[in-house]
Amino acid sequence: MAPFSKAIELEPYSESTGDHGKIYRGTVDPEWVVIKIPHGGSFREEFIVMKFTDNHFRSSTTQKDPIHVTAHYLRPSAAGPFEIHVCIIKSGKGFTNIAADLFQKNTLKVTTHMIFGHNGPAPGDKALLTLSPPSPYSRRVPLHCHPSRAPKKQVNDRWVFKHHIRWTEEPEIEARNQPDHSNRTNSVTIGGGGTEWGAWLGFSEERETITPPAIAFLVDMFSNLPTMLPRSERKGLGSSWFPTVTMSIEFKAPIPKPSDFHASRTVGLYSTGKFINHPQGRHEAYVEAWTAPTNIGEGKFVEDWRDKQVCLAIATQMALVIPFDEASKRADKEVARL
Repeated sequence: MAPFSKAIELEPYSESTGDHGKIYRGTVDPEWVVIKIPHGGSFREEFIVMKFTDNHFRSSTTQKDPIHVTAHYLRPSAAGPFEIHVCIIKSGKGFTNIAADLFQKNTLKVTTHMIFGHNGPAPGDKALLTLSPPSPYSRRVPLHCHPSRAPKKQVNDRWVFKHHIRWTEEPEIEARNQPDHSNRTNSVTIGGGGTEWGAWLGFSEERETITPPAIAFLVDMFSNLPTMLPRSERKGLGSSWFPTVTMSIEFKAPIPKPSDFHASRTVGLYSTGKFINHPQGRHEAYVEAWTAPTNIGEGKFVEDWRDKQVCLAIATQMALVIPFDEASKRADKEVARL
């Protein structure tokens, strides 16, 4: 029953994969699952953005900040032991490229490619280009309610780890998905369509903090397009699992230290989805992760709180729709193999 920061512990293994590689071993806590299936983000992060900055890489590069991560999920994983094979592909002046593969019982489950660098101004960079307030072209935090005032939402019972997290509702965003909202499209609409979702989401334990591994977990915690559609648009959709097939995360800004303007263990999430296609209900998601001015239900409302918030990361993914009974059978098979 470990909190997120302790859910997956990695240890260097005595074997190596060459001059630029290393093998790690670890175990996924059985609590961090959706019914029986490990939550993709918990697996993805502690191994992908893992203790990336592990001493093995600290000693060989000054580029310690995750910049971009891409993961391909090849086979279902299971809570239990695993190995990660990590290798430096290229180390250049500005970026270091790293590959990491996750194995269970000698079977490749997830393959990833990571780019590390310095998430800040580059030496000798004269342009110093950023797009942030007060520029009228800058993106602002897309949530309506301040986290100290936002209505709290019950955490999904299927998440076995539900006691470790808390989140809120955004009625203004949910209203945009209604059948009678002006966002609905017709024969004369240009663009448009799809659904939106947003919430403040954070860890329950006071000692938890927002880290790169936490961001990779949190950007997979959202209500997706299939579940946001009204019943009239999702006929035949029963109780389902939505496995991620591919995911990419770009880390946009350094995580600020906890302060009067930035919460220690909470982020703002905003997502959109627009397409569902064959086969297997294939659909996409776009997710933004923002700093939060306070933790959920804490702190005080300040008029200019939006001016201080920054987008920490954006994520995109392709996922499928799998009936839960089928997903459960797959999970049982994977557990039996471990």
